[in-house]
Parts: sequence; C-alpha cells; structure tokens
Amino acid sequence: MQQHQMHLDGARTPVFDTGGDASEAVLFVHGNPGCGADWLPLMADIGEFCRAIAPDMPGFGGAEKPENFAYTIDGYATHLGKLVDALGLTKVHLVLHDFGGPWGLAWAAKNPERVASVTLFNIGVMPGYQWHYMARLWRTPIIGEILQAITTRFGFDLALKHGNPRGLPREFVDRMFSSIDKGTKRAVLKLYRATSDLGGAARELTEALKPLDLDALVVWGKADPYVPHRFAEAQREVFPRVNIVYLEDSGHWPFADNPQAVSEIVIPFLRARVAAS
Repeated sequence: MQQHQMHLDGARTPVFDTGGDASEAVLFVHGNPGCGADWLPLMADIGEFCRAIAPDMPGFGGAEKPENFAYTIDGYATHLGKLVDALGLTKVHLVLHDFGGPWGLAWAAKNPERVASVTLFNIGVMPGYQWHYMARLWRTPIIGEILQAITTRFGFDLALKHGNPRGLPREFVDRMFSSIDKGTKRAVLKLYRATSDLGGAARELTEALKPLDLDALVVWGKADPYVPHRFAEAQREVFPRVNIVYLEDSGHWPFADNPQAVSEIVIPFLRARVAAS
C-alpha cells in the first residue's frame, strides 16, 4: 500500500493506492466525515486481484481544504473525474458511502462508459429523502456555525453511539475526530447548504443510470439513524439487477463496525466483476 499526493485543480489530494498502473481499479469514495484511510482493510483484500484507490476528498481528512473549492455535488464529481483522468483509469468499480454516493453517482452519470460496477454503503439514489436532524442543523445559518464550534470529543462520541449498536472501533473514531478542523467544518456547512433539491437530483440520476443496467451491490446497516434502510429497496428502480444485503445490527458505517461481514459480501462481488471484465 502506498499513499501519494496528487494536485488536482489547485487542491492537494492524498490518495491511497495498492499500486501498479492498471487502467481498471476499484475506487473508494468516503463521505462526511471520512477519509481514504476508512477503506484500508477492504483495500488490502481487493489488492490481491485488482488495483484499489481511495482519495481524501477536498475538505476532508488530510486533503487541502481551500475556501474557494466548489463544495457542491457537481464540484466533487468534477474533482473525482480529474482524479480518474490523472490516474489513467478507463474502467472503474465505484464503492461509495454517505456523500461519496452523490459525488460518485454524479460522475458515473456523465461517464457511463467508464463505470464497471457500483457498490453502495447506506446511500444511493433516494427519491423523497428528507435531511436527518444533524443535517438540518448544519443547513441553518448561525445555528450550524455554533454547533460546529461547540462540538467536543465527548459530544462527538455520544452522537456516534446513537444508531451504532455494535459500536465503532476507537481508531476509526479517533481518526474521524482528529481530521475535523476549521477547514472541514467550513466544507461541511457549504456542502449541505448547497444541496437542496434532493428530489430533483434523484430523478436526474435515475434517468441517467437506469438505462445502463449496471452491476450493483447495496450493503445497508439497518440501524442507520441518518439514512433509513427503506431507501435500499429504492435502488431497484435505478439498478434493475441490484443485490441488496442488510446487516441487522450495523449502523451508518457497516464497513467499520462489521468489517468481516462486509468483506464476505463485497469481495466476491468485486472479484467476479473484475474477472468478467
């Protein structure tokens, strides 16, 4: 495993890469809060049969957090496209979580010929979705800034206990909290406030992606308090051949709270798609 720095459109982007120059790769995209290191256990397994890549997206982890970056779905999709181009990838297996879902799917809709498969963790195309309670607070001017300013480690830990019955590894939580600095807080507020028409976005993605009939896997922790598991079934409208797997006692981060079960689901799916390509 190596980590190198890429400079894309003025934003330094750290990228974990299992190595090699293969043009086919599994591309992991984290959400909020998150970073490329969230995916390292899965990447180690995938590296045995396919190149695996996981960037820190601008505003998160160790990436640059410029004030003038376009903290929008389109802005992140554009950044993702520049990363794919710079790495010389022609065939991409997307693995997406949280806001990485909208970013990655927006890119996929514009680059269908380069998408080999899609794996979704507790995210997808979600018609009728309403923002969760934390997002509503972040989207509210002044209140969002105050909430970000007063969040302590104790409060962060307490919030993560809600909806994560299995608990999250201490190292995982430590990494998340340590990366949330002034730049990340600014990115989060800008991103959520710039994302309003969720219904319209769902319609556009469905129209763009459904005709592609992509190979897709959905893994959903049913205890997720942010994105209800009923939206897992909605993915059948977008990916007609989707395989949906529920983890009964996992929360929003199933790949962190139950990595063995996730590996047993995801690795065979990806191995088969890579072998068939």
